[in-house]
Amino acid sequence: MRCKKEEFIAGEYFHVYNHAVGNETLFKTENDYDYFLEEFSLAKRRYSSSIVAYCLMPNHFHYLLRQDGAEPIYRIFNDAFTSYTLHINSKYERKGTLFQGPLQHVHVKTDNYLIQLCKYIHFNPKKARLVDDLKDWKYSNYLEWIGLKDSEFFSSEFSEMYPDDFKYYEETIEDYQKYLEENRFEKMLLD
Repeated sequence: MRCKKEEFIAGEYFHVYNHAVGNETLFKTENDYDYFLEEFSLAKRRYSSSIVAYCLMPNHFHYLLRQDGAEPIYRIFNDAFTSYTLHINSKYERKGTLFQGPLQHVHVKTDNYLIQLCKYIHFNPKKARLVDDLKDWKYSNYLEWIGLKDSEFFSSEFSEMYPDDFKYYEETIEDYQKYLEENRFEKMLLD
């Protein structure tokens, strides 16, 4: 799905994601994750947006962002991943794209979907069996959600907008596994 500028509206929320091409890995080392986050931070400063949730995985990524300005937020990813791809191609002596296709996105229109999507995004490392405890995954803003860390990769205003969800987030995300087991989230995506 190609990103079209007119699809992106100020004040709206978007789930932006993509997957590595073939069986490749986007992030092989801690340095790769850190390099991308630096590039993302630089790109984000050029386009007005707020990060609600994110998670970088070895072969894919998820971001849930609010577009705060007129410039479409997909440009953050275009800038960050262009730089990151050049870096990775040079570092690993490879050529071509890192991604299986164009940047993917979904317009998030309801509060319930927004909160469930945050859980889905944060739960990825545990679902993939990369960690037993989500607190151990360094490449998401889960720690910001549960109040153990402050960073530029989380807009704290969301904790004020959804105080009940934040208050019990750590407990409810563990229960979230039931949603995955019962395919409730997949059904919600289709609704």
